[in-house]
Amino acid sequence: MARKPRDVRVLHGHRVISGSELRATFVEQDDTADNPVRLRRRILHGVVLVMLVGLLAAAIVVALAIMNGQIKLPAAERSKAAVSVCPAATYDYTPPDKVSVNVYNSTSRPGLARSVADQLVARKFLVGAVGNTTSSYRGVALVVSGAAGQSAAFSVQRNLPGSDYVQDGRTDPSVDVIITGDFKELAKPELVDQTPGQLSCPREDRRIVDDTTLPILPTATPAAG
Repeated sequence: MARKPRDVRVLHGHRVISGSELRATFVEQDDTADNPVRLRRRILHGVVLVMLVGLLAAAIVVALAIMNGQIKLPAAERSKAAVSVCPAATYDYTPPDKVSVNVYNSTSRPGLARSVADQLVARKFLVGAVGNTTSSYRGVALVVSGAAGQSAAFSVQRNLPGSDYVQDGRTDPSVDVIITGDFKELAKPELVDQTPGQLSCPREDRRIVDDTTLPILPTATPAAG
């Protein structure tokens, strides 16, 4: 008697599910709108995508604002730890007849150095060279001396209100006065403050972080100033 063919879908009394049936089952479940796993995954992907788009939009807006000058990045500022280059000592007013001073005109006004020199002579200062020079400094005047001439420079500054002191490397006590564009006149002789005080260095307030050295001082050319 012929044996009945064996059913390959049954193993030990249990029905074997084929691969096609298994795939169909999972695809059907995965495509179901009510599948909570797939729903959470879609929400997560949506949130991430929205955040990325938002960050990209914000970056573009900030970049455009910087380019248009609406947002300014902090510029390099003067170091708070910068050491002052202005002498901190307090000086007595040196009598003018003990101060040797050279006067130079860096403006386009002819005869200015000679005029200032004559006024200083009238105040008993010992005037040496008088001439013209060039300078990019903007202000009333530069008063220049070495360390040995700081007390003398202090007396000169008291006669030149608004002037800016700069120290150079000379070793003698002489003082140079470089008249610049904002100069108008010397202080009235009777109004010159002769009490002790300090040198004035307003240039320090205009220094920037990488301005570690003072400008090169002009080379004066003695002439009729």
